[in-house]
Amino acid sequence: MLEFLALPAFQDNYIWLILDPQRQEAAVVDPGDAVPVITWLGRHPEYQLRHVLVTHHHRDHTGGLATLKAATDCLVWGPAAESISGVDRQLKDGDQLNILGKTLQVYAVPGHTLGHIAFYCDEPAEPWLLSGDTLFAGGCGRLFEGTAEQMHASLERLAALPEATSVYCAHEYTQANLRFARAVEPENNDIKVRLEVVDDLRAAGRITLPSSIGLERRTNPFLRSTEPAVIATASRQQNAPLSAGVETFAAIRGWKDGF
Repeated sequence: MLEFLALPAFQDNYIWLILDPQRQEAAVVDPGDAVPVITWLGRHPEYQLRHVLVTHHHRDHTGGLATLKAATDCLVWGPAAESISGVDRQLKDGDQLNILGKTLQVYAVPGHTLGHIAFYCDEPAEPWLLSGDTLFAGGCGRLFEGTAEQMHASLERLAALPEATSVYCAHEYTQANLRFARAVEPENNDIKVRLEVVDDLRAAGRITLPSSIGLERRTNPFLRSTEPAVIATASRQQNAPLSAGVETFAAIRGWKDGF
């Protein structure tokens, strides 16, 4: 069974280190900084870094690639639709790759950036998703390059994954995201309880991840744009009636930008 370890970087990034204890091999996801990765590998010389997975081109996700490639024998996988120096294998929607004995499916999930991809492992017992900056715990990425229509479609695709899917996103934004979720759905008890748990975790300096698709469906307003309560709140914010789906999603995404 693989193990997931979050290496903190910068102010709120997580570099996910995926470990195969049997093979004593490792993969890392979105290494914006090589130092946490190299430090960990130096303390665990029995592990070899074999793979680097990149979801999109932003520097806080790619800044460590050159150093890691120089220091290890890793193979770098990244999106074909984005220009990222150091990528060895370019990936597009529908591609598959094998790492650490697992088969990963590549999903194109534009919105945050135009070429953003996610990695999904359809393990029967424990499926998992590397969502980058598309789907966050309680939220979603800003629309830096894509449209609301693109991001909404990307999130709908991820929300259709099995409820048990573990979600490994790239930032510790959960607390702020859930505070916004409470504003969108103040009567949603699932959000209330989840925020209380997250507040306790953060007060203790602990990570709030991974999440799950099932939990996101119940508490993430950006996956709930067809819910009457979300539509009603978004309509009040816009001072106009909004339709379910993309229109409501766009309204709450814009609201969150200034929340």
